[in-house]
Amino acid sequence: MRQYILLNPGPVNVSPRVQQALLRGDLCHREEEFSELLIAIRTKLLHAFAPRDYTAVPVSGSGTLAVEAMISSALPEGKKLLVINNGVYGERMLRMAEAHRIPAVELRYGWTERPDLGQVEAMLKADPAISAVALVHHETTTGLLNPVAEIGTITRRMGRWLLLDAVSALAGESLDIARDGVDLCACTANKCIQGLPGVAFVLVRNEAMAAMQPYPRRSLYLHLPLHWEAQEKRSIPFTPSVQTWYALDAALDELLEETVAKRVRRYQAASRLLREGFLRLGLQCLLPREYQANSLTSLLLPEGMTYQPIHDGLKAHGFVIYEGQGKLQTGIFRVANMGHLTLDDFRRFLEALADVLRK
Repeated sequence: MRQYILLNPGPVNVSPRVQQALLRGDLCHREEEFSELLIAIRTKLLHAFAPRDYTAVPVSGSGTLAVEAMISSALPEGKKLLVINNGVYGERMLRMAEAHRIPAVELRYGWTERPDLGQVEAMLKADPAISAVALVHHETTTGLLNPVAEIGTITRRMGRWLLLDAVSALAGESLDIARDGVDLCACTANKCIQGLPGVAFVLVRNEAMAAMQPYPRRSLYLHLPLHWEAQEKRSIPFTPSVQTWYALDAALDELLEETVAKRVRRYQAASRLLREGFLRLGLQCLLPREYQANSLTSLLLPEGMTYQPIHDGLKAHGFVIYEGQGKLQTGIFRVANMGHLTLDDFRRFLEALADVLRK
């Protein structure tokens, strides 16, 4: 089977070391060996992202599962969630709240707009029933980076929780969840952490986890305190995808060896190289530079061209890109630079893209 360079925003190309972790063998999740794996993963997650005052709760499933577990677990009865909605994934959090019968309000913005901080603060002042704010850090719909630290400052000052979807951001963007006032942070293995699909996690401030214990169980499988209570006893409530947990363990080893700061800088260097190349090819970015995340670039389709011929031409060269979503589906294409890739991979991609555009 041909191996492709994946320039879609997850799943990503992973290292041979992570791939090899899948071959560690079959394991029963009720045995001590799995307990040791569980402890190792939780410890490494905290070492990488939250060395104090937080707990890590890994769960089997996609990043969306982690976000939904966060949303469904973090609201007391009768309180409201404020969703900042400026893309597909903000809209998804709103739908999650509605599915779990959580009263939700939103601040809706255009897909290329950052939220108005004054509006966020005014809404929290006007409605004391709002107990938490939900925000997507990197809105992968467009590559838009939302202002986490600024919103965290507001929520902390006003005594509300900040629930952060960092699925496409953690390990790819500068983020200190304690400094930036994040109370719950959802992520997945198969984006900037460079693991495989099948396991995700939520980082939860210790005080928030303690407060969540009496909150209503809106779901059995997604209830974070249920997972946390079992994991604190070296166990797990449901059957995990064991092999992908092995792969996450190996990916975290690689991340800690590289360091999170150096990985962020590696992604910055890759995006800079790509964007300089796009400029030379006459392509226009959807977003201004100061709004762009490190790991994805949305580009306007050249006049007279559609997505499919560009995708198919690049795939023939061994590269996979991504189309736009929703109302942007026919207007843009997206190029991610997540995963176990080198600058030479991106240079070869730019050569292939130039060839495809010429043809």
